Amino acid sequence: MSYKKMAVIGDKDSVMLWRALGVETVFADEPGQVDRAINRLAREGTAVIYITEQCAQMVPETIRRYLTEPFPCIIPIPNKDGSRGYGVESIRKNVEKAVGADILL
Repeated sequence: MSYKKMAVIGDKDSVMLWRALGVETVFADEPGQVDRAINRLAREGTAVIYITEQCAQMVPETIRRYLTEPFPCIIPIPNKDGSRGYGVESIRKNVEKAVGADILL
């Protein structure tokens, strides 16, 4: 499978600018919508999926399933209201796992 594109999932107000930049956008604000969007994008060969922190927190099991796969890379981003710290916490855990210590204190 060829992985070439990226997409963003989130509420309409938070992801509309991405559409203007030519990125595929998926508007979702319910767990079922977010889950279906992630799975569809993964099947279509999306290499990178940006997802608002709020949406990511709705479907932790779905995101966890793709953590062991090389693609898609699912990256939490803040929504229009700002960060909840979920994305930074995710990065901190991955760095600690890779390095063996929390170096982002």
